Formats: sequence, C-alpha cells, structure tokens
Amino acid sequence: MTDNPNNGAGSEAKPEQAQQGQQPQVKMRVVTQYVKDLSFENIAAQKAISGANVQPDIKVQVSLDARKRDTENHYEVTTKYKVESRNKADDGVLFVVELDYAGVFLIEGVPNEQMHPFLLIECPRILFPFARRIISDVTRDGGYPPLNLDNVDFLALYRQELQRQAALRAQSGEETPAAN
Repeated sequence: MTDNPNNGAGSEAKPEQAQQGQQPQVKMRVVTQYVKDLSFENIAAQKAISGANVQPDIKVQVSLDARKRDTENHYEVTTKYKVESRNKADDGVLFVVELDYAGVFLIEGVPNEQMHPFLLIECPRILFPFARRIISDVTRDGGYPPLNLDNVDFLALYRQELQRQAALRAQSGEETPAAN
C-alpha cells in the first residue's frame, strides 16, 4: 500500500493548503437589495396601437455602478437596465422600461486590486435574476407578454468597459502631444 500514488499527492497538497489558509478567505453576503428607480412608459396603450400590426423589436442596455458605503466593508452595486420595444413596421416606440436595481454587499477578504472587477461582475450576477423578474412582471402588467431577459455576461460587459476606457485614455494621450 505504500506504492499508492494518492499518498504522495496527499502529502504534496498539504503545503499548498497551508499556503491557501494564510490568504484571507473571501466572504460576501447580500445585506439588502432593492428597487432604486423604476419607470414603465406604455406608449402603445396611450396611442391605442392595435396588436394586429405590431412586430416588436426589443433593445436592452445594461450599465453598472458601484460605490463604497460608509459602513466598513459595505458596497452598493447598482445594475441599470433600459429596455425599449419598437414596432418593426413603423419604428414607433411600444414601451420603455427603466430599472435601477441595487444591492448592498458585505465583502471581506478581496484584495484591493481585485475589488473593482468583483463588484462589477460577481455582485451583478447575484442581482440579475431579481431584476429580470421585475422587468418580466412590469411588462406583463403593462399588457404585453412577460419579457424574460436573456442572461447578461457581466464579465464581457466589464471587459468592454475597460476597452472603452483604454481607448479614451489613448485618444486623450494622442491629442495631448498634438496640442503642444
């Protein structure tokens, strides 16, 4: 039994586990979550647009915001959704939903250099199902079929924002020498 390869692997894993034990363990808890702002404009109903000639084209915009709260290790993350439905036939607006959905998170053990992506990727993933339900309920209550948003890739959204900021920095950097 001394030739068991697991015995050697187990003894090699112990130093790694000890090293991991020295690193602070990430702790995250949702303290609260809430609707910060909600708007539903039912333009089709106001204009008495008939459902027979309506072919909806739905566009969804998502943006994120995060800030440190006064309480230690507490952060507020806000996910902002703008959903606009237009009629493909005449490009008329059918409805607009704007939702700012926020959560307050207690976060410990995340290194400072990793806090920004953690707040703008992991926290919105937790909030998303609740925001999706609210938008679904509002559109259904507005007389439309419930709108179930597709999953949002918050990692891709974060990367796009980093690229946008890098492009802005590069553009401002190019303009600065030209002004001299």
